[in-house]
Amino acid sequence: PSFGQDQLTAKEKALNYVNFYELSFSKNGNDERAKNFVVDPWEIQIDGLVANPQTINLQDLIERYKIDEYIYRMRCVEDWSMVLRWQGFRLNKLLEDIEPLPEARYIQFQSVYRPDEMPGQAALVNYPWPYSEGLRLDEAMHDLTIMATGLYDEPLAKQNGAPIRLVVPWKYGFKSIKSIVHISLVAEQPPTLWNSLAANENGFY
Repeated sequence: PSFGQDQLTAKEKALNYVNFYELSFSKNGNDERAKNFVVDPWEIQIDGLVANPQTINLQDLIERYKIDEYIYRMRCVEDWSMVLRWQGFRLNKLLEDIEPLPEARYIQFQSVYRPDEMPGQAALVNYPWPYSEGLRLDEAMHDLTIMATGLYDEPLAKQNGAPIRLVVPWKYGFKSIKSIVHISLVAEQPPTLWNSLAANENGFY
């Protein structure tokens, strides 16, 4: 979608009004809570039903793919939205390189688990960390599904999901998993954190 520059959400709001439960339930002040979160170096493990499993350094991943700009409206089930200017690459480029096997039908993502660096993980001990999400493979292959590495022409801030996150513009924000360290192609619908916590309220969607 195309938006005028005057419709973009202010950068300051995008950096300071965020949901990142690994840090806190609060939407504000997460830049301070994330100060001990180490995002360099960063590796992503890719495995499961793929012909080319690999563990790749983030910088090598960025150099492998062309970084483009994507202006998307991010909607939240809490009844707020923002229009954000992301930088990143299409997830389908990565999937084409790892070559999903014919039986792969879903893609599972996991966030980093470091409770010593992320106060929300340390406090919410009953949550099934690490945070996990999933997409159908056809959704993951869509041209609008991206792996974001930047926001407003700067590397992703820690509170925004540094150094790499998923952005799926037609889904609500909970599908946009942050700080990804593991991607796996699977045959069956994978568990997600919110569905594991409260299946009566949160489906796979």
